[in-house]
Amino acid sequence: MTTDHQLVARRLVPTEAHLLCGCLRAAGIAAVVADDQHVQVNFLLAPALGGTRVLVPAPDLAAAREVLAAFERGEFTLPESTDVGPPAE
Repeated sequence: MTTDHQLVARRLVPTEAHLLCGCLRAAGIAAVVADDQHVQVNFLLAPALGGTRVLVPAPDLAAAREVLAAFERGEFTLPESTDVGPPAE
């Protein structure tokens, strides 16, 4: 069964779109990133293309918007004191 995807976010920087996509996937939403490769090849085209799109299945749009709102509020930000392992050498 195929489900139509809906736009949940746009980002000019593809890395930001992939970060958001990862948060959505961690929440159980089958998000995908579109247009990231076009933007990476020619960053000056990003505004003309509308940036990199983050798409989610239509039935998950409301839940995805809640995750996006939590992301924007900084709920997924790690405190500075978080130990993420030894520094790279």
